[in-house]
Amino acid sequence: MNPAAIIFDCDGVLVDSEVISAEVLIELAATHGIPLTRAYVRDHFLGRSFPTVARTIRDSFAIDLPPDFEARYRAELLTRFHGRLRPTPGIAALLGRVAVPFCCATSSSPPRVAQTLATAGLAGFFGPRVHTASQVARGKPAPDLFLFAAAQMGIDPAACLVIEDSRPGVAAAQAAGMAVLVYTGGSHLGGVGFDTDPPVASFDNWAAFDALCPAALTKGPPP
Repeated sequence: MNPAAIIFDCDGVLVDSEVISAEVLIELAATHGIPLTRAYVRDHFLGRSFPTVARTIRDSFAIDLPPDFEARYRAELLTRFHGRLRPTPGIAALLGRVAVPFCCATSSSPPRVAQTLATAGLAGFFGPRVHTASQVARGKPAPDLFLFAAAQMGIDPAACLVIEDSRPGVAAAQAAGMAVLVYTGGSHLGGVGFDTDPPVASFDNWAAFDALCPAALTKGPPP
C-alpha cells in the first residue's frame, strides 16, 4: 500500500479500551435489568456512537432508559480509564514514524476522545487532527466521518488508508472509497479478525505494519 494519508480509529486501535467500555456498559445496563454480554456488545455496539448504542438498547429491550444513562456511563468510563487505559502495544513508536499526513476519526464524543488520547499519552501525536461523529450527519457505517476527515487533510479519499477494528468502521471506509486494514491486537478481539465483504486484510501487532505499508513510514523500525 502507498497511501497519501492514514486515518486511525481510536478505541480498539490507538487505545486498548473496548473491554473497559463493554464492562462499564454491561454493569450499568444490569442495574436496569438489561442482560448484556461481552459478545452482544461486540456484535451490536462496537464501532458505533453512544447515542446509537442507547437507541439500540431502547428498541431491542423495549425499555425507557433514564435521562442520565449516558452521563453515568461516560463518568464511570473515564474514571476507569484513569487507572487502566493503555495505548495498544507499539502504537506510539509507530506514530512517531508515520511519514504521511494522519488523523484520528472516531465514533466517540469529543470529551471522551480528548480524555482518552491524553490518558494514553497519544494526544501530542494528533493535536487538532481528531474528528468525531458529532461533526457529521451520519456515523459509521455511513462514510460521512471518513470523508470529512479526508477533506480536513485535503487528501483525495481514494488515496487514504483507514485502520479500523469494527464492522461498521470497515463498512464506512469502504463506502468512502478508501483502503482499509483491520487491527485485531486489542484485547476485545485477541488477534481474531472477522469476515467482511469484500474481504479486508488484518494484522494483530503494529510491527507488522512495516510490511503492509512501508511507503508511509520512515525507515528503521524499532527493534
